[in-house]
Amino acid sequence: MDRRLALVTGASAGIGASFARILASHGYDVALTARRADRLDALAEEISLRFGVEALTVPADLAEPEAPGQILDHLTAHGRTVDALVNNAGYGLAGAFGDTRWEDQQAFIQVMMTAPAELAHRVLPGMIHRDFGRIVNVASLAGLVPGSAGHTLYGGVKAFLVRFSQSLHMETQGTGVHVSALCPGFTYSEFHDVNGTRAQISSSTPPWLWLGADEVAAAGYEAVEANRAICVPGAPNKAIAAVSKLLPDDWQLALMASQSSRFRKL
Repeated sequence: MDRRLALVTGASAGIGASFARILASHGYDVALTARRADRLDALAEEISLRFGVEALTVPADLAEPEAPGQILDHLTAHGRTVDALVNNAGYGLAGAFGDTRWEDQQAFIQVMMTAPAELAHRVLPGMIHRDFGRIVNVASLAGLVPGSAGHTLYGGVKAFLVRFSQSLHMETQGTGVHVSALCPGFTYSEFHDVNGTRAQISSSTPPWLWLGADEVAAAGYEAVEANRAICVPGAPNKAIAAVSKLLPDDWQLALMASQSSRFRKL
């Protein structure tokens, strides 16, 4: 197979689906994984017809510890190796930490932190051996600012993805492997619909803070091609990230506490 293969997690909608289309438009075959097989099949058919590439579907739930290995084993059985990895799968777990079940938090950590690290660890040696690789970890602006009340582990796992990406970016210099953390802010996708916070978020945030999934994915693709360790798409998000670096920690925490009071029920 002459074309390179890109594996995209959380590919059934939003940023993941946009990334799959962008990668296919640049000549990649794509392997699409998410829980919803019907969505994956529809996207795979669209991509194959539109871009003339091969689109494989691998339905899987990354909350299951065996899923990363099973996904890659499936691709190996089809004679494919991963040349580009987009760790996009994710969701939000609403509520205060003590009000949630640990089993739900444990699954959240598995999907949002453990699975991305494992997938990168499994595909990286082959990328280095072939002198080519692209890894995009979809983090968040939340990983660059102080934590908030509610959605307690979200900022923490996104901060992990940022630091993980930075370290991997430095480790792979000169190998042909590019690693970037994509840190979007509010993005039009199904994210807030899934966790039931769409109405509250939409009524509490101005439209100029929002970006489309296609715009975010395009910024992420450009960043990893340029081998930039961190990409923050959108001028407002860049400004927020810059201000966060300049303000003292206690000022930032006070501002975040004020914002958190607005979203306490989210």
